[in-house]
Amino acid sequence: MSHAINDEALDIVFRTARSQNKWLDKPVSPALLMAVYDLMRMGPTSANCSPARIAFLMSKEAKERLKPHLLPQNIEKSMTAPAVAVIGHDLDFPALLPRLFPHNQTAKDWFNDPVLRQTTAFRNGTLQGAYFIIAARALGLDCGPMSGFNNEAIDKEFFAGTNIKSNFICGVGYGDPSGVFARSPRLEFDEACKVL
Repeated sequence: MSHAINDEALDIVFRTARSQNKWLDKPVSPALLMAVYDLMRMGPTSANCSPARIAFLMSKEAKERLKPHLLPQNIEKSMTAPAVAVIGHDLDFPALLPRLFPHNQTAKDWFNDPVLRQTTAFRNGTLQGAYFIIAARALGLDCGPMSGFNNEAIDKEFFAGTNIKSNFICGVGYGDPSGVFARSPRLEFDEACKVL
């Protein structure tokens, strides 16, 4: 039995999907964002650690709190996006491992070293951020992932009182094709890969 998805699905998720810079004035419902999360959370992480944490900024007030912490080129596309996802990772993820990795109740002790804990949270939170983009595209949304902001300020603004650190932000909605740049080149297999 084949588990491959068809070409149309591959186009939606990868080949014709584009990073968005302009947005149609069409809202995204909280229920759809919940569906995106419900799909993305199924992607694998180390020991099922699931460190990603997301703040969805949908109101004008929430986006105004974001605005002062953005580089100038990211302001307009963030303010006009129906939603902006601030994707972070929780450095306190080990506390949940007894529930998330129940067949080994000592797993939380694997991450007592703060460097290993930070590396694991960042790596797996980044993976989950990629799963978020794929899930959003699969459910009919467009994404505009961005760096270009003050992480420390964003952490204070949206994750105060926690040990959550921001990684990247991502506009979410329905993209306006007029804001899409020509696709940039990609490396060929032989430039990026080895088969050993």
